[in-house]
Amino acid sequence: MNVVSLEDRIAAAEPSDSAYAISATPYVWREPSLIPQRQWLYGRTLLRGSLSMLVAPGASGKTALLAGMALSLVSGRDLLGSRVWEGPSRVWLWNLEDSADEMARLIQAGAKHWGLTSADLDGRLFLDCAMSGNGLILADDDVGVRVPVKDALADEMLARHVDVLMLDPLVSAHRASENDNGKMDELAKALSMIAETTQSAILAAHHTAKLKGTEANAEAARGASALVNAARSVPSINKMTAEEANQFGIKGDLRRRYFRVYDDKGNRAPPADTSSWFHLHSIALNNGPVGDDGDSLPVVVPWSPPDAFDGLTGESLRRVQAVVAEGDPKEGTWKLDPQTKSSWVGVAIAGVLGFDLSEPSELQRTKSLLKGWLKSGALRQVELHCGKRRETKSFVVAGDCEDTAPPL
Repeated sequence: MNVVSLEDRIAAAEPSDSAYAISATPYVWREPSLIPQRQWLYGRTLLRGSLSMLVAPGASGKTALLAGMALSLVSGRDLLGSRVWEGPSRVWLWNLEDSADEMARLIQAGAKHWGLTSADLDGRLFLDCAMSGNGLILADDDVGVRVPVKDALADEMLARHVDVLMLDPLVSAHRASENDNGKMDELAKALSMIAETTQSAILAAHHTAKLKGTEANAEAARGASALVNAARSVPSINKMTAEEANQFGIKGDLRRRYFRVYDDKGNRAPPADTSSWFHLHSIALNNGPVGDDGDSLPVVVPWSPPDAFDGLTGESLRRVQAVVAEGDPKEGTWKLDPQTKSSWVGVAIAGVLGFDLSEPSELQRTKSLLKGWLKSGALRQVELHCGKRRETKSFVVAGDCEDTAPPL
């Protein structure tokens, strides 16, 4: 095998046309402590110079969430559980599917709930709405990205010192083929370039494809994957499922007012362990005639799922341990598998605590308590040989004292 030296390759190389010359840029060593720190604006979602995508199914609370984020940013207050890093910021909210009146209702409902006044906004919030005549088309199939529109948008953001631009939804801000990876990559890169040029954060809301029972995430975004691939952060909205509602004790259609947000592409921040939960709280504007509260609007507020251990004491655990200790594996109690019905250890837990296992939320709570106590050692899993066939089965016995259990 003949090995050609680097010197020979250089000597044999044909000179390239200067019009198409490409020059590699040598890396210049930089002192780590002198490299500028990333400039976060809102939690670990909005970063200066970057594009983020909010992926959400229809009727999920997306627009209400964006309004709440905008109010949090312009007021400089942590309204939704995410840190506003630089204090009050300037936000341009461009809604492309609602009217200015409808957006004003949503914004003022949020301001009313949070006790904000015009002084808290102080001219830092900008609002444009396509349904009121202010549309935006950044790209189409004929010319790709409309460079004059892109440049005009960046110029206005610089002139207004905009820190965050929110586009809701992105599909209404272009007329390019949504399933064309090349065109979507070009659009996403154009938005990223605007963010870099203006040193702002851009958040584009994007719909999901038909979920068909699956969860909304970055991969469920509608159209070409190039959009979410170009984004640095992709938080996704998921409405509360029937199973989650049972677990949390949310009755009937009330679960439709709850949703969670999780960023499964936070590649510039540590991964989140859990979702952030929110509740759509109705606020009346009192804009009707006397005796009529007028329009009622949803306001997004943080919500925490109930903890299975809420309301329990050390005495509660001691009573559970006592009943479990009375069980006899030789008699079939207490088994770990809930399919064993009356001999399941959950029956003992529910009996002590007064839970109704036919109620889905109380069944789920019983399972959560069992899981927590097994993890802490307050209850212990043992494997025993049972029956004529001497099959190995899992039982639960009393463990250490309650001091080893999760805090009650």
